[in-house]
Amino acid sequence: MARHRRPIGDRLPDIRPLDRVTSIKIKLGVLVAATVTLAAFITWIGLYRHLGPTRTLPLAIVLSLVLTQLLARGMTSPLREMTAAAQAMAAGDYTQRVHASSHDEVGQLAAAFNTMADDLEQSDSFRRELVANVSHELRTPVAALRAQLENMVDGISEPDEATLAAALSQTERLGRLVTYLLDLSRLEAGDAALDLEEVRLADFLQEAADGSALVAAARQVRFEVSVAPPGLTVPADPERLHQVVANLLHNAVRASPTGDVVRLVGRRSGRDVQIDVVDNGPGIAVDQRAHVFERFVRGNSPAVTGQGSTGGTGLGLAIVRWAVQLHGGAIEVADTPSGCTMRVTLPGRPAPGTGAVPRVPEP
Repeated sequence: MARHRRPIGDRLPDIRPLDRVTSIKIKLGVLVAATVTLAAFITWIGLYRHLGPTRTLPLAIVLSLVLTQLLARGMTSPLREMTAAAQAMAAGDYTQRVHASSHDEVGQLAAAFNTMADDLEQSDSFRRELVANVSHELRTPVAALRAQLENMVDGISEPDEATLAAALSQTERLGRLVTYLLDLSRLEAGDAALDLEEVRLADFLQEAADGSALVAAARQVRFEVSVAPPGLTVPADPERLHQVVANLLHNAVRASPTGDVVRLVGRRSGRDVQIDVVDNGPGIAVDQRAHVFERFVRGNSPAVTGQGSTGGTGLGLAIVRWAVQLHGGAIEVADTPSGCTMRVTLPGRPAPGTGAVPRVPEP
């Protein structure tokens, strides 16, 4: 059985003595100079030894071509690696990388290719994780709702107020999850434009607290709002900022003991404006604070608080983070001796790159 023979070029080693050269133009010049010098040297030796031009010139040409092939193969090695890696990525393998040791334009291209491969691998990992998490999150309320409806159809349970309320609760949870996913998708895609205006913080926070009063009443939790100075304003999109504060308030209510108080504090910090949502719940472990703003990580899960979960989809804080960053701000879990303080920091003037122009609301 005949063996498959690779082309001679594929069997040559990758010799890369020109990796330290920082320009492909200089490399090509060195390659031409080296081959011409070798050809001239071989020709001179042949003439010196009286071999004659009929033997000297073919030998000089062959050796020059071999040298050219060796050096050119080393120069184009990253390009061949990128071709193979790109073909592997097209087949779904994002683990391929290119050996980028040269410092010229090809080496810079190889380094950029590796960065792109890292981003693609991370995006693919996020996509797989998102699909798995969404499937898991949807399965729970769908299964519960199906069981409740089957029980009513089979006559096991009556369609009384409690049963219908439980079914409605699962339906609302599904609705929240779908809404969160749509919001998060728009925010990550950069499709969520801001309509900035000067927001009077005291009135805004009080309205947000009033809007969450029903959620708080179920646990007998009260809101306390304080803003200093009282006339403090911040340039923000009211709808997006309300989404941020409402999510934080709902999380604080779920984490708070029954009959407790959640404080909503606004103040100026240098040129920025800070909004704190403070509760007296179990708090968030220090090693988990950097992860609570990731998708499908619940800030009130047992792994984060060390206590039982209080529910939630694990998407609210991810949306909060994106909405705050859209304003050019930041959000963090502030250090407190007890409980949890979610701190939102917004620029006192529109952040560069938001693409929004503040407008003064009409009186």
